[in-house]
Amino acid sequence: MALSEQARPAVATPRGTPDVVAAGTLCWRTEKGRLEVLLIRRPRYKDWSWPKGKLDPGETTPECAVRETFEEIGLQVQLGIPLPSIWYAVPSGLKVVHYWAARADRSMPVPDGSEVDEIQWCTPDNARELLSNPSDVEPLEALVDAHTRKDLLTWPLLVVRHAKAKPRSSWSRAEGERPLAATGRRQAVAVSRLLQAWSPERVISSPWVRCVQTVSPYVTKREAKLKLVDALTESDAARRPGRARAAVEKIFDKRKSVAICTHRPVLPLVFEVLRTRMPARLSALLPTADPYLSPGEAIICQVSVTNQGRIVSLEQFRAYDD
Repeated sequence: MALSEQARPAVATPRGTPDVVAAGTLCWRTEKGRLEVLLIRRPRYKDWSWPKGKLDPGETTPECAVRETFEEIGLQVQLGIPLPSIWYAVPSGLKVVHYWAARADRSMPVPDGSEVDEIQWCTPDNARELLSNPSDVEPLEALVDAHTRKDLLTWPLLVVRHAKAKPRSSWSRAEGERPLAATGRRQAVAVSRLLQAWSPERVISSPWVRCVQTVSPYVTKREAKLKLVDALTESDAARRPGRARAAVEKIFDKRKSVAICTHRPVLPLVFEVLRTRMPARLSALLPTADPYLSPGEAIICQVSVTNQGRIVSLEQFRAYDD
């Protein structure tokens, strides 16, 4: 599930399950104050398009978008706002391509020489003329609209519910020491892969073992900064909910990419703070019913840099685990 203030579908989304799922990015930069986007030429089809490709087994769409961009043009991107998905017919049935904006100001894209043989930075007007598939213009228009509203440049805020823990009924020691179950440990690895699509610089977590174990694979892989906050534990949040809300509110002051890992009972307090930062149509998408998120599931918000503290998009993903 994804929705952005800018990424409003211009046409109704087709009903039914797609036969083919793909994902990609619209890489963008500003040159002397002018917005530019990156087009690729695919020699197989002799067309101009966006970096994209089909999902690998066990891969989420955000992971696919990042991987395909790297494989085709050598850019290791972090995803920005979600853009409209494109649906169209292919010989095997119905195909959907999910897109995200991806800032690439200081990057040097290089065609892989196989899937892509040429790249071109161009203005949105030139891109509209070059794009071979008319439907590819739709995510471009959403990106341009976001740039006009000064909401294209963002930083991600991710909220993660810890992975599956050992049952309370089978644990006799301190609640804060209850660890992940075997399934939860696999979920934690999947959470790490998912978070890498946005690459948060910091991770703020409840110090209870099951939360720390959930984010540890990501922290280790990306060498992210980990901060443990007592206010995000179940017990502290129940006694002093204001402290939990304040801990989340403080995150907006840093204006840097961040992931929060906490417990199911604490999620409503986190969402209370997020609601104050987003328009009603996004607020309505935040989970309201217990359990709010499944173990290992995440909410991804993009926060505007220019319109300080304003959440402009909301997505929800469950990390894939085997």
